[in-house]
Amino acid sequence: MGLKQTIRSLDAFPRTEEHLLQKTQSGALVSIVGLVIMATLFTHELTYYLTTYTVHEMSVDFKRGETLPIHINMTFPSLPCDVASVDAIDLSGKHEVDLDTNIWKLRLNSHGHIIGTEYLSDLVEKQHTTRNHDDKEHHDGSAKKPHKFSFDKDAENMINKVYGVLDVQRVAGNFHISVHALNIYVAQMIFGGATHVNVSHMIHDLSFGPKYPGLHNPLDDTVRILHDTSGTFKYYVKIVPTEYRYISKEVLPTNQFSVSEYFSPMNEFDRTWPAVYFLYDLSPITVTIKEERRSFLHFITRLSAVLGGTFALTGMLDRWMYRLIKALTTTSARGAFQ
Repeated sequence: MGLKQTIRSLDAFPRTEEHLLQKTQSGALVSIVGLVIMATLFTHELTYYLTTYTVHEMSVDFKRGETLPIHINMTFPSLPCDVASVDAIDLSGKHEVDLDTNIWKLRLNSHGHIIGTEYLSDLVEKQHTTRNHDDKEHHDGSAKKPHKFSFDKDAENMINKVYGVLDVQRVAGNFHISVHALNIYVAQMIFGGATHVNVSHMIHDLSFGPKYPGLHNPLDDTVRILHDTSGTFKYYVKIVPTEYRYISKEVLPTNQFSVSEYFSPMNEFDRTWPAVYFLYDLSPITVTIKEERRSFLHFITRLSAVLGGTFALTGMLDRWMYRLIKALTTTSARGAFQ
C-alpha cells in the first residue's frame, strides 16, 4: 500500500475537484475576467514580439574618398537675398566662395509666400556681369557721377530662405552664410558698417545625410533672433558616421551629430563681418544601428508563462470564492434550522 500511495502521489493530472464540476455565477464571473486578462496579455505579447528593437555597435571608421552631404534649410529674416552667400573651406585647403552646388535662395514676403527663386550660380553670373558693365562705363567715362552700391529697398522687407545640399570632402572644415562674397567697400556702402548686418536666422533642417527612424538632429527648429545688436554665431558640430541596418538587411549610410554653440557680439572696431558659422569635425568611430526582432521561441515561452499564470491565478480565485460562498450558505442554513 505504501508503494501504491507513493506512485499515486506522482500523478500530475489528479481528478478534478468537486467545485470545478459545478457551474456557478461566481465561476462565470471569474472566467470572464480571466479571459479578458489573457486576451489583453496575449495582444501585448504579440505586439512586443512583432516590434523591432535596435542594437548599437561601434567600430573604427575606414571610409575614404567619399563626400559628405550637408542638407541646409534656413531662413534669414533680416539678410537680403542679393547679399547673402554660402562659403565653405576645409582642412585640405579647398576654399569655395558663394557655392553654386545645388543651393537655392528663395525670396519670401512677410506672410512666408515665395515671390522669387534664385539659383546661386545665376546670382554669381549676374554679379560678374554687373561688375564688368560698371567697369566698362567707368573706362568709357560715360558715368558723370559715382555709382551708388545698394540693393532694391523692397528687398529689405523680404525674407531670405537658403536651402539645398552641399557636397564637401570628408574632412574637417566649415561652411558659413554671410556677406563675404561682397567687396568690403561695397558692403560698407550698403550696410554702413558691420554692426548693421543682422544675421538672425531660423534653422528648419540641418543634417549630414538621410534620416533614419529615431534620429533627432539637435539643430532642427532652432531660432536665433537679434534685436538692436549684431554678431557672429558659431556652431561647433561633431559628426559621427552612422550606418542603419533595417530588418530587411537594407543598409542606410548617414551621419548623426552633436553640437555646441557660441555667439560673439560685434562692435564698431571689429574688422570682421557678422556670419553664421558651422564648424564641423568627423569622429574616427562609426556607429552601426541594427534592427532586430525577438525569436519566436522567446515569444512562445513568454506567452506560455503569461497565459498559464493567469489560468492558475483565476483557478485559485474561483476556488476561494466557491469555498467562501459555500461557507456562508452553510452558516445561513444552520441559523435558519435552529
